[in-house]
Amino acid sequence: MMTQIRLLITGLLLVMVALTVPLKAEVLIDGFLQNLQGARLDETNPTATELTASETRLQLRAEHFGDAGEFFARLDFVYDGADTGTYNWELREGYFKFQLGSNLDLKFGRQILTWGTGDLVFINDVFAKDYQSFFTGRDDQYLKAPQNALRADYYTGLGSLSLVWTPQFEPNRLPTGRKLSYFNGEEIVGESQLFSSTVPASRFDNGEFAFRLNRTIGSFSSALYFYRGFYKNPMGVEMDMSGSTPIPLLVYPKLNLYGASIRGPMLGGIIWLESGFYDSRDDVDGTNAQMPNSQLAGLLGFERQVATNLTANAQWQVEYMLDHDLYRMQNETAGMFVRDEIRHLVTSRITKMLADELLTLSGFVFFSPTDEDMYVRLSASYKYSDEITLAAGANIFDGKYEATDFGRFQKNDNAYLKVTYGF
Repeated sequence: MMTQIRLLITGLLLVMVALTVPLKAEVLIDGFLQNLQGARLDETNPTATELTASETRLQLRAEHFGDAGEFFARLDFVYDGADTGTYNWELREGYFKFQLGSNLDLKFGRQILTWGTGDLVFINDVFAKDYQSFFTGRDDQYLKAPQNALRADYYTGLGSLSLVWTPQFEPNRLPTGRKLSYFNGEEIVGESQLFSSTVPASRFDNGEFAFRLNRTIGSFSSALYFYRGFYKNPMGVEMDMSGSTPIPLLVYPKLNLYGASIRGPMLGGIIWLESGFYDSRDDVDGTNAQMPNSQLAGLLGFERQVATNLTANAQWQVEYMLDHDLYRMQNETAGMFVRDEIRHLVTSRITKMLADELLTLSGFVFFSPTDEDMYVRLSASYKYSDEITLAAGANIFDGKYEATDFGRFQKNDNAYLKVTYGF
């Protein structure tokens, strides 16, 4: 079914390209060919394969700028030899962008969506993420999963207004137990218990709506946000009563998100502040133990160049759970993990460029003192020539409890090598 949908989308885009791009128009085409090999470092990981990645990827990009508008497409062809030995393809982007009048831009089709201020920490950016790619060494562009959406940007004296409508809910792409293990609520499991969840039905009222008002104040960029949709991870449980025996199903609870951010230069670097209120519409008063509680989140970050070709940043995120007393009582009664009422997360990225900026070394650390878990990303990238880039890296997880954000992936430590040829 998914293959038929992708073929239909691709076919429609090709028809629209034929209708809107003139035959003699200049279409810019480029891309890359890449091989990625990765292996787990923890022998106790219950996955079926020792490889976290073994793929050859060809990406083609096509772009056209014309008087009528802009067309952009990004298409990936992949051979996955880690454990499936199959060929696959994905249309990552395929959209048209054009103006209506002098103040309104429209962009529709398959696209990558992003906003907010954090560095790999997301509060108001609730667009789909691909954590399978993020945890295995694929390029950073693959952290963002594509969505079929309509985006409108309206420019006024008050600021720029952005509205994004995603007709069909797009969830995060999470480890499934095949190459990366995950925590199933009781223990860390692999392919013996492949991850599954139930996404919201494809109806108009289940579409996602995201809104942003962006305005520049002096040298600072400020924004207000609103989102109406669902949590991107299956954080809720519902009972399937259709059979003779009730079966628990993982579901994506309804969510409203209200937020704000500001970012700009200060103290010789860049500072940012961001906040958000997660209104869990399926558990407004915190009494439903099967749904997530509402919470407040805040983020403070700062980045500056501390020496020649050496950049460092630090972030501090705080999450305050509402109705925590009820949550603690419910989870303690069920014998489940109880997180703190106030959760802290500290991150830091350090980037150093060497050898006439041909060699880039980077380290990124996530650490939660309240959850007592961490995640470390290490990478080294060398630009061998204008076309060839060599890279190596590692993903390291640790945690005292298997139920925390990074503790659930503590058996997924891995290292990888990557060669990319751009054209």
